[in-house]
Amino acid sequence: MADVSPEISPDIVPTGVPTAARVYDVMLNGKDNYAIDREVAAASLAIMPELRDIALHNRAILHRVVRYLAAEEGITQFLDLGSGLPTVRNTHEVAHEVNPDAHVVYVDIDPIVLAHGRAILADNPNTTVVTADIRDPRAVLEAADVQRLIDFSRPVCVMLVGILHHLADEDEPGRIVEVLRDAVPSGSYFFITNFTRLGDAPESVELERQLLEQLGSGRVRTPAELAAFFDGLEVLPPGLVPLPLWRPEEPVLDASTIDVRFMTGGVGRKP
Repeated sequence: MADVSPEISPDIVPTGVPTAARVYDVMLNGKDNYAIDREVAAASLAIMPELRDIALHNRAILHRVVRYLAAEEGITQFLDLGSGLPTVRNTHEVAHEVNPDAHVVYVDIDPIVLAHGRAILADNPNTTVVTADIRDPRAVLEAADVQRLIDFSRPVCVMLVGILHHLADEDEPGRIVEVLRDAVPSGSYFFITNFTRLGDAPESVELERQLLEQLGSGRVRTPAELAAFFDGLEVLPPGLVPLPLWRPEEPVLDASTIDVRFMTGGVGRKP
């Protein structure tokens, strides 16, 4: 795997510090990452070899949810928070297959996400990338490019896909979701996925320890803690479930494996 794409200058990013966005890119077999990110990914995979499949499950549910909301619910605005790199068939590609006029804003704290986004989205007026910290949700909502592309008087899908587990409890992820929920109108949707603590799988505890040590973030939450993020929302069927079980396109032959169960998610509608 080569280092970050040649059009992205290494001068603009700290190459010696791993980031969640680039580690996720490693798991998706992407090419926009550095050696330090691959080291963290390798250490995580040593604890839980299923993590690469889990990352693919997370990307697959993104495809299903975005396609459903765009095609069946008429959602034309997607605010993808903690998005990671806009590669490997991400939100804008799926949404634009249904509606080329859909607006997508990616938000991430990693400067390489902005650099890469500018490179690949330069000719796409309906999609942009914003560098911001979702721990300050009001600043995110007030960012000029967010305001330019997202009309908060109309329904929007707020996406928190695989990002809340990178926030510690003291970052108050529930408060962040509450601020975002209050900012969007009735008929908006929240799409959330999170690492899930498995009582019978010590790997989940060890993985949390390793991520906190090497990446500085990684909070594996219980199903009840995940459910709290959906307070005030109407959860769509089939509820909050392991990712491959959310409206699968093919039968899930064994739902008991760690790769199926380790991440849970769902979609909620603001009434």
